[in-house]
Amino acid sequence: VQLQASGGGLVQAGGSLRLSCAASGHTFSRLGMGWFRQAPGKEREFVAAISWTGYTTYYADSVKGRFTISRDNAKNTVYLQMNSLKPEDTAIYYCATASTAQATRVMTDYNYWGQGTQVTVSS
Repeated sequence: VQLQASGGGLVQAGGSLRLSCAASGHTFSRLGMGWFRQAPGKEREFVAAISWTGYTTYYADSVKGRFTISRDNAKNTVYLQMNSLKPEDTAIYYCATASTAQATRVMTDYNYWGQGTQVTVSS
């Protein structure tokens, strides 16, 4: 199982980025997917999750209304559209595959992780 995250970069506050996570080596379309992030000196935290059908999504309160998670099962890819970015969104963003078909906020429900992509938001 491999997850390749991309799309990170440097953006000014108020700007947008779209992260992508391409999966290979497993039954992507039958599993929930999630995005987490880790800022320097902080623990990894939940950002967003999506069920395998795409019908159910969850968001952290800090990103609700600004971030949108989506997936394209035909392309084995999950996306995170990030709008109205804030300096406090600066972190390494990780995508992960859940061990369940459902969307889940629980980190221990995820068993495969990508390498992370850096997002830096300047003020």
